[in-house]
Parts: sequence; C-alpha cells; structure tokens
Amino acid sequence: MPWYAWLILVVAIGSIVGGLLMLRDSANKVELTDAQRQRVAERNAQADSKDAQDR
Repeated sequence: MPWYAWLILVVAIGSIVGGLLMLRDSANKVELTDAQRQRVAERNAQADSKDAQDR
C-alpha cells in the first residue's frame, strides 16, 4: 500500500476514535429520583410482558 493510503487510514481511524471520545466526554449523566426509577422499571416490565405476548 502506498504511504498516502496509510495516511488516509490513520486519519479516518483517528477521527472515529476522536469523535467517540468527544461524545463520551459530552454525555451528561441523568440523575433520577427513586420515584422516577420505579416508573421506569414498571414501564420496562410492561413492555417486556407485551413483547412476550406478541411472540
């Protein structure tokens, strides 16, 4: 492979990794109250049971 193909490959991989690292750094952790966690758990349980019935 010529040198410029290696350069393009390194730049492409670097931009992918850099983008993923920026995305990870900019992500905000969502703080939920206990009541919100309970509602999410109930909603997930309902969705799981509906999925099981649809199969």
